[in-house]
Amino acid sequence: MTDTALRVIHFHFGKEGGAERFFVKFAQAMERRGVEQRFVIRPNRSWDGQIAALGPVIRNNFRVTSLLTPLLHWQADRWVKTWKPHAVMSWMPRAARLVHRWPGVVKLNRMGDFPQNLKHFDNCDLLVGNVPGIARTCRDLGWTKPALTISNFTPIVVPKPVPRARHDTPDGVFLVVAGGRFQPRKALDTAIRAVARIPDAWLWLVGEGRLRPELEKLAADLGVAPRLRFVGWVDDPVHHIASGDAFLLSSRHEPLGNILLEAWAAGVPSVSTRCEGPSWFMRDGVDGLMADIDDDEGIAAALTALRDNPQAARAYAASARARLDEFFSEEAICNDYIRVFRGQF
Repeated sequence: MTDTALRVIHFHFGKEGGAERFFVKFAQAMERRGVEQRFVIRPNRSWDGQIAALGPVIRNNFRVTSLLTPLLHWQADRWVKTWKPHAVMSWMPRAARLVHRWPGVVKLNRMGDFPQNLKHFDNCDLLVGNVPGIARTCRDLGWTKPALTISNFTPIVVPKPVPRARHDTPDGVFLVVAGGRFQPRKALDTAIRAVARIPDAWLWLVGEGRLRPELEKLAADLGVAPRLRFVGWVDDPVHHIASGDAFLLSSRHEPLGNILLEAWAAGVPSVSTRCEGPSWFMRDGVDGLMADIDDDEGIAAALTALRDNPQAARAYAASARARLDEFFSEEAICNDYIRVFRGQF
């Protein structure tokens, strides 16, 4: 679907992670559909160049106490009044504070997590969550305007497995891949504990974050450090995931789980905890195997089951890929958003 008339301004103050990767992929998908775009983002983001290639950018950290915040409000207001976009799309609650009461403009907030309150959304016309529970939570908190569910898509990228030798990993070992920002909600400590229970299994952690020293110490204490590789941030994790024999989403809290969808796109059999997002879209024993949150013993048993039954593992991966195509296609999700930008909600 192509529409050269649509104009959208995005407000996004995220840092680094799966949500930010989806923002970039979404903006690129809109550009392919002829949507003209402008952006307000934080400065010095690793993905700045990808966004700047799509349209004009204002860079501002949008801190409450910053002297530059009133300037940003003025700049945003001027953009809306002179460029006359069809929609202003704020991403996550913080960005909603920049939304004014502009008439004749669709003002939406795209929420990637469950809100604690509605205090920033007064000027929004609608809220969009990427799982049904977000819309329900908004209504429970008293939201009376439209609250929609439009999920994420996983871009079609042909997986090119990264050679294991690049990360000093033998070819013949059982390799588990996990990842995300190194913070408590991602429970990568549980991933390390689970892999430590599987003799000779190796683990790649894709990502980075403040908990890395603690994860390194845990791996050393459990004796699994020689079988663990810290990969760091990569633009397209799917290529590292494709090198593994199994993918693990170990999260304690995960509104959706973009990286799990990337594993499905890579055709890698997966294990996930029963956190919010996967509990919605992943069928245990059909699309992969699930275990309880923080249950490293149960996770290790599920990973071992994938290793010991390759035929079942291949069947899970095939089912997951079919479900991905059915529920998370780029075309369907972009069309849903284009309807919203047109005011059809």
